[in-house]
Amino acid sequence: MIPERVPNHVDGKSVPAASGEWLDKHRPADGSLLCRLARSGAEDVDAAVAAARGAQPDWAATTVVSRGDLCRELAFALRERRDELSEAVAAETGKSLELARAETDAAIEMGFFVAGEGRRSYGRTTTASMEHRTVMSVRQPVGVAGLVISFNTPLPNVAWKVFPAILCGNACVLKPSEHTPVSAYHFATLCCEVGVPQGVLNVVQGIGPEAGAALVAHPGVDLVSFTGSAETGRWVNETAGRRLAKVCLELGGKNALVVCEDADLGGAVRWALASAFSNAGQRCASASRIVVFDAVYDDFVGRFVSEAQNFEAGPVISEDALDRILAAIEDTDVLSGGDRLDRPGFWLAPTVLQGVAPDADLSAELFGPITTLYRVRGFDEALALVNDSPYGLTAAIHTANVHRAMSFAEQVQAGVVVVNGGTHGSEPHMGFGGVKQSGTGWREAGVEALDVYSEWKYVNLITDPTRT
Repeated sequence: MIPERVPNHVDGKSVPAASGEWLDKHRPADGSLLCRLARSGAEDVDAAVAAARGAQPDWAATTVVSRGDLCRELAFALRERRDELSEAVAAETGKSLELARAETDAAIEMGFFVAGEGRRSYGRTTTASMEHRTVMSVRQPVGVAGLVISFNTPLPNVAWKVFPAILCGNACVLKPSEHTPVSAYHFATLCCEVGVPQGVLNVVQGIGPEAGAALVAHPGVDLVSFTGSAETGRWVNETAGRRLAKVCLELGGKNALVVCEDADLGGAVRWALASAFSNAGQRCASASRIVVFDAVYDDFVGRFVSEAQNFEAGPVISEDALDRILAAIEDTDVLSGGDRLDRPGFWLAPTVLQGVAPDADLSAELFGPITTLYRVRGFDEALALVNDSPYGLTAAIHTANVHRAMSFAEQVQAGVVVVNGGTHGSEPHMGFGGVKQSGTGWREAGVEALDVYSEWKYVNLITDPTRT
């Protein structure tokens, strides 16, 4: 299931990069060479966009019901290959097979959810001030979608973008992370196997400054959907915005989990550990700030640090990522962890920091198994601290007080709020996205994703009753 070389997938065919060059991809778990991937550039992007533009009109002319049916067949194909795909995900990310299977299941469920929307592609019918005039709204595809994704949950990341994009009648060029080339390649191959027409989904491998940048800047791309850092997101927005392309950005978060004095501390510790350290903290929804009321701070911290020392977080994605994280925390007050583990691969001990100023450089998303503790006097101080961030993706609060929980939900500046749970855990039917520098207002997954990949057309029908 892991090819020695991972090529591009263009117009239904496996092709090497035009340059003939290949990049090495290493296993995060032990550092060994996993495979090599095509090092693509502008010429490869040109070919993929041309294939997408050629395929898109005929694809858009099919009914949304038939496109939904193909999405369902693709979900079934993913389910049939669940074990093989999960093993590939585990190999290229370093996460456990159990977690990889859960992520494969999440991609499958996204396919089934979107497939159902093929028979629920509802618009509105309404009246008008003019007599005998009826107005209908219908969805139309945007055109060619450039999809640029992160490595952290490779199959769900592909599914969250590709399924709604093709359901809405777009053709796509997908640029996966160079750290997770295999998942995207297999997804595209399965598309061909179930009958998705050639050119509807194309995959261009490579690195961001070469293949990704060329895709974002390409004049033949009508929509760019990007998941990644806020810094890169700004460039994407500026570059695609100059030609007035539609841009959907799902960016980073500096997500906070608040623990109140009346919280179930055992539950709060469990959720905080999972939110901060699962998937090696490589989630845009990870809890990188844990805000604890003074009355229970010492008790919570004692339990949390003790459990963190035994938590199996998994490796980070690459040697470069590990070096960057270690440099960022070099002069911080470390309560636990902070060291590279003495084993092959790219492992960082789950790390707990304290004493970090809200406006410090660490306020940027580190994307690793690191969290920072903050002590607050009460609710108002906690809320102010949570909102004192340029990001606003997710937030959680642990409390037994429903009034406090709802006040937090109303006032916190975040796109997703959880009460007595973790900062992560979105599902296919739930719209996901953030405010401030965590995105541009669009939502992924849920029916809201259809608004990203379609445009509304309003049809005015004027009748003449004298001609009946």
